[in-house]
Amino acid sequence: MADIFLKQVGVVILAAGKGSRLNCVDHPKAMHSVGDKPIVSYIIEKLEQAGVPQRNIYVVVGFCKEKIMEYFKDRVNYVEQAELLGTAHAAYLGSRALPQDLKYVLVLNGDDSAFYHVETLEKMVKIHTENGAVITLLSVESENPTGKIVHHPDGRVEIVEKEYVTEEQKKIKETSTGTFCFDRKWFEKIFPVMPRMKKLGKVGEYGMPTTFAMAAQENLPVRVMKLDSSTEWFGVNTPEELAEANRRKKLGL
Repeated sequence: MADIFLKQVGVVILAAGKGSRLNCVDHPKAMHSVGDKPIVSYIIEKLEQAGVPQRNIYVVVGFCKEKIMEYFKDRVNYVEQAELLGTAHAAYLGSRALPQDLKYVLVLNGDDSAFYHVETLEKMVKIHTENGAVITLLSVESENPTGKIVHHPDGRVEIVEKEYVTEEQKKIKETSTGTFCFDRKWFEKIFPVMPRMKKLGKVGEYGMPTTFAMAAQENLPVRVMKLDSSTEWFGVNTPEELAEANRRKKLGL
């Protein structure tokens, strides 16, 4: 498992966003401090401790990119998302920049991955590769889910964005973490098709859920791995969530 994770997987960390609800004026959202360190630093440190080679880690930067690059210097590699066109677009830029010998790509958000365990990510990659999936999603049970993960009786899996959730689906607590693992050749082949696809709801961006939907619609193998513990995933989008993330770090979570 470690051999697959360390040698065959490229890691793309999305950190180009501004974070309007957090009033980020002079630094990216992922550089907000949690426990006296940038949020994104926790996942980078865990990858380093796990032995992931520096060549395998790319951070997608955009807004105030200098802040990230000055902090991490050559500990990671960088690719710029000059125009913020969504998570799938950012993942595509990162994927294209990775060394050519890497077969799989793990996409993480810099602002919600501070509490992940490396063992969880290794397990996700193992599930992805052993099942021959083209894309695998990490999901979580949440009391306040945004989009829903819908498992249909015929085996199909669908990510339903909050704008399109039906009354029946409102009961579902399983939601996407925004963490994906995908087959690199497949993803880089299908992404250029996305500009002809429907953009994400009211957001007007090319998101990873659309990529997942494209694979499912083509009856290609997709997988969903649900986190054993919901405490491993915590998104920071508001001042209240930032305060809660700090509280959790103080508790050693």
